[in-house]
Amino acid sequence: MNPNSAYKTVNRSLWNQWTKDHLTSKFYDMQAFREGKDSLNSIELGLLGDVSGKRILHLQCHFGQDTLSLARRGASVVGVDLSDEAVNAANKLANELKLDGRFIQSDVLELDTVLDEQFDIVFTSYGTIGWLPDIQKWARIVQQFLKTGGTFIMAEFHPVIWMFDDDVKNVVYNYFQDEAIIEDVSQSYAENSNHESLNCITWNHALSEVVTVLRNENLQLDVLQEFDYSPYNCFRNTVEVEPNKFRIKHFKNHLPMVYAMKWKK
Repeated sequence: MNPNSAYKTVNRSLWNQWTKDHLTSKFYDMQAFREGKDSLNSIELGLLGDVSGKRILHLQCHFGQDTLSLARRGASVVGVDLSDEAVNAANKLANELKLDGRFIQSDVLELDTVLDEQFDIVFTSYGTIGWLPDIQKWARIVQQFLKTGGTFIMAEFHPVIWMFDDDVKNVVYNYFQDEAIIEDVSQSYAENSNHESLNCITWNHALSEVVTVLRNENLQLDVLQEFDYSPYNCFRNTVEVEPNKFRIKHFKNHLPMVYAMKWKK
């Protein structure tokens, strides 16, 4: 299997199954979201600022909770995701809640073939770029869809955390991208996602790689932050040290778990 050509089919099947699981999970708590709960975290909100009246493109948006949380804050949003199940669920949710959001099914690396608009903000959040083989093309997409003077906001799990096994105890993967990581997975990070194993294909992208590809597109870095916690309880062996701040218990605060950036065009 050539992972650079197979990842779209393989990962779409995985995320189509995970979407069905996630829509009924406690992790995503759809009832609370429908009742008005904001799914965004302080990390990205601190960089986004006031989004009222802004047009926002959300890359790899899953079924749209964060995207529609931005719409609730007054933005006009477009979300993009590889999974058709996720996009269908997101469009239904936007219509149900009467929010200014629409969703497009596309590989983010091919977005320029189905969308021709520009935005005040391009946004991506948590567990996204590891699913992409070519983040130079991803950076080109970010630049292409930003208006001059626009901002790119990114919050992502730190590549250090992806070096470890599922129990976050032993280093088994390279920090630097050397080859695709092809695995069989039987459950996602959500508690009720447990079924017959499916393939997935991912890549680890070092922080230096991410910064370099965005600079290659002539974007200007305004803010780079690193955090010693995750706002989501999506790893094994975690402890909640403060509300919605999770660390790997046996590593205490010794690992970077998230980074966030703000770029300008």
